[in-house]
Amino acid sequence: MNIFHFAFKIKDIESTRKFYVELLGCQEGRSTENWIDFDFYGHQLSGHVSENFPALDYCGKVDGVNVPIPHFGCVLTIAQFETLQQIFEANNIEFIIKPQTRYAGQIGEQRTMFVFDFSGNPLEFKAFSNDSEVFSK
Repeated sequence: MNIFHFAFKIKDIESTRKFYVELLGCQEGRSTENWIDFDFYGHQLSGHVSENFPALDYCGKVDGVNVPIPHFGCVLTIAQFETLQQIFEANNIEFIIKPQTRYAGQIGEQRTMFVFDFSGNPLEFKAFSNDSEVFSK
């Protein structure tokens, strides 16, 4: 599989490091005073310091739930999902969308949860009941 690279806006380096390294367990890569890289489940994230954050739009309607657009995240295993959920709960991280099962009993059944990072970026973490159905119709 090819890895993806995603550059996104952050408010500051320290709070971003705390969220991605201390909470998510990402390995930190290179950084300067203006940007920081992380190994995000095998993919490269680059957080760039900015003061310009546009308002979120909750225009995404998925399985009857409005989700913030844009957002990014990762498809995890069920065990990773449950561990991350416990980490968020233990650290009083508020869920934008609480952990839930989407498309129950259907093709593509998945667990999903949304949180904000410490810069206000919405992240979705999901885990499919059957990994072979990630792209199924």
